[in-house]
Amino acid sequence: MNAALPTSAERIFALFLGLQQQARNASNIEQLAFAMVNDGQAMFGFRHAALLIAGKAQALTGISVVEANAPFVAFVERAASALLGQGRLDEGHNVDSAHLDEQTRLDMNSLSAPYAYWLPLKNRSGETFGGLWLAREQPFNDAEQSLLQQLADTYAHAWLALQPRKPWRMRWPRKKLLAMAALLSLVLLVPVRQSVLAPAEVVPLGGRVVAAPLDGVIAEFLVKPNQSVAAGDILVRFDATSLKAQADVAERALGVAEAELKANSQRAFADAESSARLDLLAARVEQKRAERDYAQQLLARSEVRAERAGIAVFADAERLTGKPVQTGERLMQIADPSQAELRIELPVSDAIALEPGADVALFLDSDPLHRHEAKLERAAYEAQGTAAGQLAYRLDAAFAATPPRIGLRGTAKLFGDRAPLAYYLLRRPLAAARQGLGL
Repeated sequence: MNAALPTSAERIFALFLGLQQQARNASNIEQLAFAMVNDGQAMFGFRHAALLIAGKAQALTGISVVEANAPFVAFVERAASALLGQGRLDEGHNVDSAHLDEQTRLDMNSLSAPYAYWLPLKNRSGETFGGLWLAREQPFNDAEQSLLQQLADTYAHAWLALQPRKPWRMRWPRKKLLAMAALLSLVLLVPVRQSVLAPAEVVPLGGRVVAAPLDGVIAEFLVKPNQSVAAGDILVRFDATSLKAQADVAERALGVAEAELKANSQRAFADAESSARLDLLAARVEQKRAERDYAQQLLARSEVRAERAGIAVFADAERLTGKPVQTGERLMQIADPSQAELRIELPVSDAIALEPGADVALFLDSDPLHRHEAKLERAAYEAQGTAAGQLAYRLDAAFAATPPRIGLRGTAKLFGDRAPLAYYLLRRPLAAARQGLGL
């Protein structure tokens, strides 16, 4: 019994399945692109096909390497751009040359077949990332268009499988690009208020500095950071062992000098030599008394007392306890807790033009959602090194309302004059480029 011969529909179906299989078997983008523009020629009878991805020709029928400046390549890319401008890039259709511009229509008549079909390729989100330009001597009928739509799904799936990243969309028309560029230029000219961020700390306003009254070793701190103190309270006690010994020696030396002066005074009536030494001994007594008084003053200074009421502002007692300090070295500050100001360290690289009275907003690290308003009062003209090892300008600002607790840290936002948005965005890159180029 002889097998039945395949019908025309069966042959077409077999060819269609073969095209899908060839697309799935492609191992790289180049093989897939070649199959898309060549393998369907036997089934659909097109004279030539062009594969465009993101508006650029990637493959042509019978061509191994696409020449970007070739007339036909320029024609199909311009035709795809025209379809994008007409809003017909996302649908498969027979291209009507009457809807193309004059130059594209002339190129189609001279470089392409009379009839062309645009077959879009879409990703999973339904966005067109490319398409096939198919041209032949007669228009594509409805049955062929249905098969092409199914084949386009296979081609798009295979392309995205080999190229997982999202392809670029087709290029926008030149008019749209110019309009977007003009709009962007206008946006960049919009004046915005300059601002800069800098680390800041709440510091005492008009506080009394407590410095070391003598050279010595600190024995203990009798107050804790931010502790309230009254006038006369002992703040720091120095090691007084040597001072007490010096005071005792000075006291004994004074006693010896006074005894010697008294003895010579009694012998002065009978002894002329003793009478002559009275002035010298009296001067020695005064010298020893001055030494005794100085030693007692040093001993009294070993206990540093608060000269005013307030809170003791210092970082850490353990850092100085047991260590030698020199006269005048800063130990702490006694401040009124209701009197505080904001000290800002503005890095040189972030400096902008700031005038006294400029607005300042403080966001504390302990309460970043609460904004504290302040006004700039002073700005240093000379940059100094900070604890972080960078150069910064010192700025002082006064709080508009009740100040936060002294010692709190945060980030200050300083507001300057208005400037174009382009300058606001490019200020630091331009400064870096200028420094790098030495301009």
